[in-house]
Amino acid sequence: MAAAQQVSWWDTHVFISKLTADLNLPPAGTPEWRAMADGDPRKLLALAVAGEHHVLRVETAQQARADASKAVAGAADWSKVAREIQQRNSFYADRPWLRRAAS
Repeated sequence: MAAAQQVSWWDTHVFISKLTADLNLPPAGTPEWRAMADGDPRKLLALAVAGEHHVLRVETAQQARADASKAVAGAADWSKVAREIQQRNSFYADRPWLRRAAS
């Protein structure tokens, strides 16, 4: 069974904020961050803080896809569209001489 794919930026933010509350971390990738020793756990935590942005982007993209899906579903009477397509296909199947031919 596949694991759930939905992410929550807020839960991530709360966790990271508690973890880093008193640490005065430099932003990941800055000269100050690059100057930190590779073994300094604050360097890794700064990356986790920067990772919050990715979680936010994933969450907002998931919401946008869900909203778009709802908009498409409500944009037309899809049962009616399917019936019309089926009727048109049946019409031309019964009358092949009416089909357009490539020139």
